[in-house]
Amino acid sequence: MPDNPVTDTAASRPASSLPSYDELPPGPTGGRLGWGVFGDGDLGAIAMLTPERVAAAAALVKRGVSFALDATTNLFDPALTPTRGTGRHTIISAKDGIGMDDVWDNVYPQAGSQWDSLAHVGHADGRWYGGVTRDDILGGGRNSIHRWAEHGIAGRAVLLDMPSTLAALGVDYDPGSSFAYSVEHLEAARERAGVAIGEGDILLINTGFGNWYTQQSVGARRAMPRRLTCPGIEHSEEMARYLWNLHIAVAASDTFAVECWPADFSPGSAPFGFLHNMLIGSFGIALGELWWLHELAQDCLATGVHEGLLVAAPINAVGGIGSTANAVMFK
Repeated sequence: MPDNPVTDTAASRPASSLPSYDELPPGPTGGRLGWGVFGDGDLGAIAMLTPERVAAAAALVKRGVSFALDATTNLFDPALTPTRGTGRHTIISAKDGIGMDDVWDNVYPQAGSQWDSLAHVGHADGRWYGGVTRDDILGGGRNSIHRWAEHGIAGRAVLLDMPSTLAALGVDYDPGSSFAYSVEHLEAARERAGVAIGEGDILLINTGFGNWYTQQSVGARRAMPRRLTCPGIEHSEEMARYLWNLHIAVAASDTFAVECWPADFSPGSAPFGFLHNMLIGSFGIALGELWWLHELAQDCLATGVHEGLLVAAPINAVGGIGSTANAVMFK
């Protein structure tokens, strides 16, 4: 791994003026509640992606190279989540033979590289982020994906590479397993990357799952939706506290959950057994899932530069729950 001195921008992340996790009010089922920290709108943590932060992130582009972070539309086939289907693509040829069109149907925006909006998963007691109800979402588009589309998503992104970090730690690691990353694991990856993570940053966690999936047989892929496993962040209050105190705007990974899977949906495990309840429902953090991070991670390891400008344009669908990722990283 090449020498990687911490860049000025990474080393000088200013201290946040936002409350720490333990300064937040208690939540209804435990943990802490982050509602209202970013105002009363439907942006959640995306509100931290201010013009000043976007401009600072743009200054990180040195080589002018880009990495498309969307997997091909037909990569995850069958869809990993059993309740979602696989899109069907039909090409229509014009009668005169010199024009074509196409049609997509049965498209689930969250079956591939995706965004989870704040309307995707609530916190507790029938309330989504900010106290929004199901009727607010269905009737008025509260917390919908179009709120982020109108604002735009752009900012400083930092990639943590977990396979190389765990190998350096001597950990036996399988990217197809339910391995749980601890706070210590993430901190080891951050230190190896030579970066600081601060307010409004976009955290990318490369687990190796996406590239591992491409190496699986057709039979193995067909069996996956019935026994889903993936590595990811552990289900704990310590992890929730850590991620909140970083004050990131986005957490994205190359798995279908960001958190390790399977989750624990039993009432006694709430709100940490299924960490979406905290990350989305309490903190208002944007989650990206099944992003294609392999080439970006390889470049980060080869160059020692783990940060850059990330830009994404979610689908501007009023009332939409999720979106294709449409994300690109520039370095």
